[in-house]
Amino acid sequence: MTNQEIFDTLKATYGGAIGSFHEQGGSAYMKRTSSYADIVEYSQIAQICQYLRDEPTLEFDNLNCLSCDDNGDKTLSVIYHMESLKFKHHFAFKVTVPIDHPVVPTVTRVWASANWHEREGWDMIGIQFHGHPDLRRILLDDDWEGHPLRKDYKEPEFYRGMKVGY
Repeated sequence: MTNQEIFDTLKATYGGAIGSFHEQGGSAYMKRTSSYADIVEYSQIAQICQYLRDEPTLEFDNLNCLSCDDNGDKTLSVIYHMESLKFKHHFAFKVTVPIDHPVVPTVTRVWASANWHEREGWDMIGIQFHGHPDLRRILLDDDWEGHPLRKDYKEPEFYRGMKVGY
């Protein structure tokens, strides 16, 4: 199944919750791994992921990567890359939320591997994954202030009495 066919299936099932499809050019590998769909209704992300995993014609049983990005325009994005081991197809989609309310439902109940990915997204970018079973920092200390991969992040001069910047 091609990425366009997967997108068409999602659009037929979820209608307006699914935005545009962005097909990348280049090699077959680039088209397969870099093309993505926008999910407009981010509140439905867990249901959409459940569908992608459980639909017999799709069976996306593996979440390869979940990453987060500060878009620099007062929005943050979560990008999900998944694959079907059975059908050997890949798909990616992106959810964009406002920086002043960065909340996305967790997908840990769909793919357990999302646990640490979501924790890293919270730690580095500040996206809150609603319903996550253990949303706490994973790379930085619990008392660290801010989210260092945000474009507006200001590095502290000192942390626990030690100079941070060199």
